[in-house]
Amino acid sequence: MLVNGHFPRRRWLVLALSVLGGYLLTVVWSAEFVDSTIGDSVADTLLGHDARETPIAGIGAGVAFAFVSGLAGTFTACNIAVFGAMAPMLGTGGRWSRLWQMFKPLGWLSVGMISVSATYGAIVGLVGTAMPQFSTAANTPGGLSPRSVQSLVVFGLIGLAMTYLGLAALGIVSDPFARVSRRFPNAPMVVLGALIGGFLIGRPFALFRQMFRDAAESGNPLYGALAFTLQSLGNIMVMGVFFAVVALVGGSRLRRWLSARPSRVATITAVALLVAGVFTFLYWDVRLLARREIIPWYPTAPWS
Repeated sequence: MLVNGHFPRRRWLVLALSVLGGYLLTVVWSAEFVDSTIGDSVADTLLGHDARETPIAGIGAGVAFAFVSGLAGTFTACNIAVFGAMAPMLGTGGRWSRLWQMFKPLGWLSVGMISVSATYGAIVGLVGTAMPQFSTAANTPGGLSPRSVQSLVVFGLIGLAMTYLGLAALGIVSDPFARVSRRFPNAPMVVLGALIGGFLIGRPFALFRQMFRDAAESGNPLYGALAFTLQSLGNIMVMGVFFAVVALVGGSRLRRWLSARPSRVATITAVALLVAGVFTFLYWDVRLLARREIIPWYPTAPWS
């Protein structure tokens, strides 16, 4: 449950600092470092060859490439936000019970994520060559390619959705899951998973686009669905391992700390969602426009 009803007393201060944190992250974020230095290096090491330059030879190679490129793209804002949603579920019962309690929400998260990614992958397998993400046309100053417009719209909506959920966690706006959660308590995790799956719809990551083109050119919706599902699973693999370690090693201590003041749960959840939501919206819907010279300026660090 994303909204537990125990709100921090200084909710407006939490909101202000979270928005500031999300904004500052857009200033220092370097896509070149994350995509190339980290992403490409991880993919090259795991595949044993240059992931960008080596063609994908067949469905077997494509399946492996999909999972590895997803693993290489682990470090996304959504993965940061999921920490806030999952942290309250750690630390109940014995060690193995804590591990099971952690994997249950992760399983529901995967349901939402795979529903979106598999459906989109199947569509790509059918009509992907006619979709904006298939294009390799370069962006020109003062304009947006259809591919960039798709990224702007998709990430903008995801960013706004995450921001709203963060505000709800603070009690500033109403809980959108208040009624449905009484009957389906796992609905918030399914929706959060769907947001993570939605990242593939707008993702410009070079290795993802390489996989996209291969799935589109195959004309095989089953291959597209499988490849996109593995891409999403690769995205959350590191996060899953991290939470397994936390559940086994420090889950009980974390649970006691959170239980001592229930508003801490709301604060962690809200901060994670707000930082990720503000970052996603500003980075893709404001900073992107500045990079394309559609708006005059957006502050960035020298390395970004």
